[in-house]
Amino acid sequence: MSFKLPSLIDRELWSLVDESRAFYAGRPAGRGPGNREELLAFRAGSAAPAECDPRPTTELASALGRSVPVRIHMPVSTPVAGVFLEIHGGGFYMGSAAGSDVRNRRLADSLGIAVVSVDYRLAPEHPWPSAPDDCETAALWLVEHAEDRFGTANLAIGGFSAGATLAVSTLVRLRDRRVRAFSGGVLQFGTYDLAAKTPAGRLIADEYFLDAYAGTTPDRTHPDISPLFAELAELPPILIVIGSEDILLEDNLAMAARMSDAGVDVDLRIYPASPHGFTGHATPMARAALGHIDAWLRARLGTAG
Repeated sequence: MSFKLPSLIDRELWSLVDESRAFYAGRPAGRGPGNREELLAFRAGSAAPAECDPRPTTELASALGRSVPVRIHMPVSTPVAGVFLEIHGGGFYMGSAAGSDVRNRRLADSLGIAVVSVDYRLAPEHPWPSAPDDCETAALWLVEHAEDRFGTANLAIGGFSAGATLAVSTLVRLRDRRVRAFSGGVLQFGTYDLAAKTPAGRLIADEYFLDAYAGTTPDRTHPDISPLFAELAELPPILIVIGSEDILLEDNLAMAARMSDAGVDVDLRIYPASPHGFTGHATPMARAALGHIDAWLRARLGTAG
């Protein structure tokens, strides 16, 4: 049996392709830092995060003797129907929970949920396992306190780019602890083979951010670093969102296949004429993807449509 990529794409999305191509025509693909100095310069030169209204509250989430800051967005006009644990992107070396404020504010109000964003530690100052430790800490804190703190035990998790990688690692860690409190995970264009052992992983083998994140770890096939090599059985339902022009497309297809083979309920959504990070851009394709994500989360968290 063989599949062609167009057969995996929702036919209704093809009508949005021309607008997407026009949007990206003047936006050449970027390149990550080539060394530590460039990495630090990338971080220093990044714009301040946009603010949202109302602003989130901040708390310290604690579990297993560890603590991590989190930013919490509550719905303005409705009771909390569920809680979404959001893990920001940024190549493991930049970004912050504050950088997701506008996205998370929209999600909280659209779905009537609380959104908890993790301010995990960044590489290279804090290489693996610092980031997944922090994400696990926040997840376990939610499992213990969500009902008292938010009035609901309906939990889901998700991430954007590096945040998607960390979301998978978090779900695997929870599964290994026999914690199955999360009803689903939304993975937007994550990277899952950081060891360059697969054809998909080798496409980004020369990216310095991999060295920054993995640090001195001798084996990058460790499943906590490269979730593609993890045992994936008994994970909750997963939504994978990826653009057809993303260099990580093959990596995401491989992860979807491995999850499906492990018996995980996987919903793979491929968006044509869309590069890495496309859901953060002002295009009709991005709006369609965000609508699909909202609908999927509503079904998992039982929120009103």
